[in-house]
Amino acid sequence: MPRPAKGARLHKYKHSPNWYILDTGQPRRSTGCTSRGEAEKALAAYIATRGRQGAANEPENVTCGEVLAVYAEEHAPTAASPERIGYALDALLPFWSDLKLTHVKGETCRRYAKWRDKAPGTTRRELGVLQAAMNYAHKEGYVTSAPVVTLPEKPEGKERWLTRSEAARLLWTAYRGHKSKHLARFILIGLYTGTRKSAILRMGFEENTVGGYFDLDRGVMYRKSRAERSTNKRRKPNRIPRQLAAHLRRWKAEGCTWAVEYHGARVGDIKRAFNKAVAEAGLENVTPHTLKHTAVTWTLQNGASIWDAAGYFATSPETIEKTYGHHSPEYQESALRAVERGRK
Repeated sequence: MPRPAKGARLHKYKHSPNWYILDTGQPRRSTGCTSRGEAEKALAAYIATRGRQGAANEPENVTCGEVLAVYAEEHAPTAASPERIGYALDALLPFWSDLKLTHVKGETCRRYAKWRDKAPGTTRRELGVLQAAMNYAHKEGYVTSAPVVTLPEKPEGKERWLTRSEAARLLWTAYRGHKSKHLARFILIGLYTGTRKSAILRMGFEENTVGGYFDLDRGVMYRKSRAERSTNKRRKPNRIPRQLAAHLRRWKAEGCTWAVEYHGARVGDIKRAFNKAVAEAGLENVTPHTLKHTAVTWTLQNGASIWDAAGYFATSPETIEKTYGHHSPEYQESALRAVERGRK
């Protein structure tokens, strides 16, 4: 009686540092990985992609893990922010990996949200990746249909913004710290331009492949490099305010290559330094994104139109109006005048 086929599996040969994939009836293939964890990802991708030349599978025959592996292998490398997809996959796989696509329904999605025990916004983004992976598999002909993911309700937008005194306190706290002067630069750029954290930390004084740059000759800030793909975060160019331009020229004259640098090197993240400064300044519910809320709010309070603010901050007019519009002196002005005028 012949032995049952073992199926696809990993194997390590003594003569090679790499892990190999063995599969009944198929030639062995190297994963190119020396780490068992990375090799298991390669194995998952192999299992999910073998036999794709056939007809599309029914959802009950395909696991969510297989679909996520296909999405990670084929789509993620072409995405503008593959690391975000990676974070979501790390969260999704432990729960969804062995479940069939037919298990994706409201009850399972709510169970996942309870199992994750994270903020609704976080769970919503992760489940959005699951939906995108299934849609991709359907579009590419790997499955006959894509179930619909039930997402948690979209949380209300955060409206926390800093008063002038709060911003001054936070800036002074960062500046006086001998290890956090780079944070003061980050805060200044955020308050004047409303640019997101990741974009600020990639900004330089010359055109580069990492991110955007400040063109001080033309007075324009480019939020992304030509090599970076555009995303729904927009990151359009904007003019540099004269107050910020003065700081930027001084930093550049000091020999800085990056707008936010520490000992000559570009700063990769400011999370710990920022949280420490917030605590020392006695502030609450303040994150790096609060700087954008503050910049937009101050601009509208100073009389900018929603249309101009949308262009300057590279944010849709709909978002500006919905989230910040009530800060404008002209908010509901014509309606208020009509109500106060009374009936003729």
